[in-house]
Amino acid sequence: MAIDHIRYDVLARDALRGVLRHVLTDVAQHGLPGEHHFFITFQSKGDGVKLSPRLLAQYPEEMTVVLQHQFWDLVVTEDRFEVGLSFGGIPERLVVPFASIKSFFDPSVKFGLQFEAADEVDETGEADDGTELVTAAPAPVALSTSSATTDSSAPSDDDAPRSGEGAEVVRLDRFRKK
Repeated sequence: MAIDHIRYDVLARDALRGVLRHVLTDVAQHGLPGEHHFFITFQSKGDGVKLSPRLLAQYPEEMTVVLQHQFWDLVVTEDRFEVGLSFGGIPERLVVPFASIKSFFDPSVKFGLQFEAADEVDETGEADDGTELVTAAPAPVALSTSSATTDSSAPSDDDAPRSGEGAEVVRLDRFRKK
């Protein structure tokens, strides 16, 4: 199999993280438009993630936050976002690097992005255990469901996306000739 020296997977992942950065920057400046709101899932112990010990104990692997009605002080930089949220009536400040985000979903328009976990594949195409991957990791996939679609498995506006539910993620490997 040919080696991808250009690393299209990395370029696509970074471009889609740019979409997420752009959306959050706009929300930080102008607020949430219309019925838009976001479910953002990230690795709790990802590099640069800052959570209180209480939240880290409660969500040791990954955490999903909802940016909808009650969040404050959203700050977006080139590599992360910071936001104030309340958990059980206790205000918390979260710092979430874009590299630690696993998924982003806006149920108001049924649009989502899913990313490979940052610790699964690094920029050189090597897994954490030092073994080189034979094929490049698939690029992140934009999930979009038309409003005319009546997919009963799609999450409702009140439900966070869960593994195995919602729009189907199609890996690009399905379309590669073998």
